Amino acid sequence: MFKWKEKLSIILVLLMVAVLTACGSTEGESNSEQASAEVTDGELTIGQINWAENIAVTNMWKAILEEKGYNVKLSVLDMGTTMKALESNELDASLEIWLPVQDANYLEQYQDSVNFSEETWYDTAKVGLVVPTYLEDVNSVEDLNEHKDLFEGEIVGFDPGAGTMEVTEQLIEDYNLDYELLTSSEPAMLAEIGNKVEKEEPIVAPLWSPHWVFSEYDLKFLDDPQNTFGGVEKIHHATRHGFAEDYPEISEWFKNWKMDDEQIGQLINDVEGAEDPLDGAKKWIEENQELIDEWIK
Repeated sequence: MFKWKEKLSIILVLLMVAVLTACGSTEGESNSEQASAEVTDGELTIGQINWAENIAVTNMWKAILEEKGYNVKLSVLDMGTTMKALESNELDASLEIWLPVQDANYLEQYQDSVNFSEETWYDTAKVGLVVPTYLEDVNSVEDLNEHKDLFEGEIVGFDPGAGTMEVTEQLIEDYNLDYELLTSSEPAMLAEIGNKVEKEEPIVAPLWSPHWVFSEYDLKFLDDPQNTFGGVEKIHHATRHGFAEDYPEISEWFKNWKMDDEQIGQLINDVEGAEDPLDGAKKWIEENQELIDEWIK
């Protein structure tokens, strides 16, 4: 009888150890899953700037990432605030950094506190002053002072603090232009270009390619002999410190991301043409799934 009780006690002890071990293992797995879920299910915040191509690509990535189960918020900011938010970890990513010229000042200021990608997603960008093609006598920045009265001494610009606006200020200095650079917003600048072109009146403004406006109006870049605006620009992305550790999968997808003129042009057109930019991005995604599969493989 004693031996039987002794055996029973041993069995009970073993059973308790097994149960406690299983509970501990389950709790450990649960904690691990919870820690992972905190990153996956947390709100990923991407900065958005009210530029046509930026609205297009941020909505594209929002649609792609939400399809993969991430919760994505787009935060509308200007360029300066975007960089500060990346530095303070209030923002996870910004998808449009133009280098080597347009955003060089931000690279210099934030290179130690923000991750600027070596990888680029667009490699043939161009920036400069543009005028309508019907202004046949104005073909170079050097022609502007001669035709100052034609333009009323004004260059119609967009968001203050944008890298291109700062380079335009430098261009005014480099060429000793007797012009004032007006600030507004991209939509206001584009509306003014549209109004002037419709009446075949003169206007000069800083613009960039890729941009849908070149398919809408006949515009030409002015020659820039001093190369203040630089030559070919490449578009990078930037992320906060720690982003690659928190979101390794997305970090790789961003690095794999590549678009050409036709692809970005169609995306911009689809987003611009939709009542909701996200719907336009989803339409483009449906038609370009093979390309996206190359990024998120």
